Amino acid sequence: MKSLFRNPVFCKLFFAAFASQLGTVVGNMAFAYYLVDRFSERPSLATTAELMYSLPTLAVFWIVGVAADRFDRKHIAAYSDWIRAGLTLLLLLFVHYDLIVLCFLVLFLRSSISKFFGPAEMGLLQGSIGHDQYVQASGLNQIVMGMFMLFGMSLGATAYHFIGIQGAIIVDCVSFLISGLLLAWGDFPENARMPNGKNRIRELRFSHLITDFSQGLRYIAGNRLLLVLISGFLFFGIVNGVFAVLPIFAMKYKLSPDNYVVYSSMITVFLGIGFLVGSILGPRLIARFTRTPVLITGLFAASLLIGGLGFAGQVEVYLAIVLLAGIAIAPINIVLGSWMPELVPARNMGRVNALIDPVMMLGHSMALSIVALAFPAWISVTWLHYILALCTVGVSFFYLFSLPSLVRRLGVQTAAEHEASHSEPA
Repeated sequence: MKSLFRNPVFCKLFFAAFASQLGTVVGNMAFAYYLVDRFSERPSLATTAELMYSLPTLAVFWIVGVAADRFDRKHIAAYSDWIRAGLTLLLLLFVHYDLIVLCFLVLFLRSSISKFFGPAEMGLLQGSIGHDQYVQASGLNQIVMGMFMLFGMSLGATAYHFIGIQGAIIVDCVSFLISGLLLAWGDFPENARMPNGKNRIRELRFSHLITDFSQGLRYIAGNRLLLVLISGFLFFGIVNGVFAVLPIFAMKYKLSPDNYVVYSSMITVFLGIGFLVGSILGPRLIARFTRTPVLITGLFAASLLIGGLGFAGQVEVYLAIVLLAGIAIAPINIVLGSWMPELVPARNMGRVNALIDPVMMLGHSMALSIVALAFPAWISVTWLHYILALCTVGVSFFYLFSLPSLVRRLGVQTAAEHEASHSEPA
């Protein structure tokens, strides 16, 4: 990873993404504590705030990837931060006057703008580092994710306790400003910023958006390996959806009804520690065994561990298994995060990356809907774990039967193209 940080362009991009994520985590967690504290008699407000963070994915997913592929990705990412900084100042004003409806409107708009950051940042990253550094960069991103999982809730709680909701919102705003400045100062390669050439916003038509979005769908449909990988994200969304409520349910209704708040928070801490360890091991495993076996084995191991959570009868055992599950899951994310930039050309990276979120959100929404309808009337906490384990092992077998042959075929095709390019007369 030392070689990555010797690259000044990567350093600015990495710290910009870190600052942007920091602002999002601190502000969102502090706002959740503010709602629970200020409006304790209306717990539905906290749920509404969560919807304001997730619903924008379905509202803007069809345009964010097109924008990242058509326009200057550096400007898109930087202005995404700066616009969110401006909206955060509005949030500060509305919080001061307890205008909660307008607060939710700002949260929705701010979350919508944030969706433009990811595809643009991924495109800039793809064009700023070498192909042999994708795994290292993905592993580093997983380490950062593990740190936010480990300390995110604590950061929000600390900010809310010591500087209040207004102070936390100001930290939010400053983080976005710093992120935008780092991106603006970054000297990114031209092919990373505008892989499809220069386009002007005033020349953009709605028909262009639909055409570009359709081209992204056709590109995915025409690349079987990419299609198989993205299909798996539907199941990952189901896993994420169930796991979003499973720790609280496990503690509240099975293991520790009296102390479920403390222990459900500890699950996040142990999962974050597991992510950190798995993020360090992941690149080494991929370098030794290649991506396909690491992905399939990691999914199978995770399914066994999630099933083991259903058997756990003590809090200590549950936490230990969660730690191991985090170690198993992190390499899976590294495999997927580093594989996409290799499979997708720069000109289509934004559209492909933007389609992953709605696929996962579909699975996430389906899972939460089923849990809301079936738990606890028809499905117990134990069986929620078993169903989650079955979904995970199902993905592992899906990849086992489909990926190896597709990877071999891609290897043969790449070798043939490489040989043909070298055999051409000068």
